Amino acid sequence: MFALRGKRGKRVRHLDGAAAVDVDGARVLPRPLRRVVRFFVSLGAGRIRFPAYTGTLSAIAFFAATGFYGMSLGGHTQNFAQASTTAAGFAIEDVKVSGNDQTSEIDILQQLGLDGTTSLVALDIAEARKLIAEMPWVQGVTVRKIYPGTIEVSLTERKAFGIWQHGSDLSLIERSGSVIAPLRDNKFAALPLFVGRDAETAAADFYDEFSRWPEIRSRVKAFVRVAGRRWDLRLDNSIVVKLPEHDVARAMKVLSDMESQHQLLDRDIAAVDLRLEDRTTVQLTPDAVTRREVALKARDKMLKAQETEKKKEGRI
Repeated sequence: MFALRGKRGKRVRHLDGAAAVDVDGARVLPRPLRRVVRFFVSLGAGRIRFPAYTGTLSAIAFFAATGFYGMSLGGHTQNFAQASTTAAGFAIEDVKVSGNDQTSEIDILQQLGLDGTTSLVALDIAEARKLIAEMPWVQGVTVRKIYPGTIEVSLTERKAFGIWQHGSDLSLIERSGSVIAPLRDNKFAALPLFVGRDAETAAADFYDEFSRWPEIRSRVKAFVRVAGRRWDLRLDNSIVVKLPEHDVARAMKVLSDMESQHQLLDRDIAAVDLRLEDRTTVQLTPDAVTRREVALKARDKMLKAQETEKKKEGRI
């Protein structure tokens, strides 16, 4: 039998330190194991007493720990926390949104998945901010919990600068050219329209340059990017103004002077080509071409008639 203490004789240790042995040959347990053995001996002898209901509480704690461990393995911890805190009166009952103009409160509720039973305690604020920040118009967002059942959402929204047409699609863009969202209705119809590849990134600088010619800019229906290098202006009466790649200011001064002196943009023309520095080309509409041809034929006919008349008078 192992001795708990070597009272009957001196203990000696082997040089390797593996075990302690009394002089009478009885082995002595290491010190940590002696305490464990003494505890179980006292427990078996009845010298140790536990408070009442210790066994019941221990069983409950054991089963609770087992249940939590199982929920953790099954991924149901969040659901349990939400259900328990909701039942305790922490259900989200109110969402206060500020700073929103284009983002509706209903969209925010749907984005967060709030259904009236979501617990404020179980709501992950960082995840809520991330979800709201993914919404098209949101530039910045803060989310706060106000117990027992309110969320405060403060938004900073992006500003629409213009409409970008790429192919058959229409999108709202910022000044930087970043796309905000597809154009869904006529709410933003007053914004300038930019058409073509790369038009969205060059739009703001080009549009600002036209502030020097407000009368003409107000008549532009669309700014069309051509080959990623230059612009055409499509006016409200369908006239196309072709601008050069460089020195747009010179071309616009020529157009402005022609408009003020001859009301060029109110005439029956299809296009004005300002790409060449030494000349301006005006293209007539098909109807104007037809009318011009008729007028030229009528003039030629009249001239021939006058010439014939003069010849007759000369013979007389």
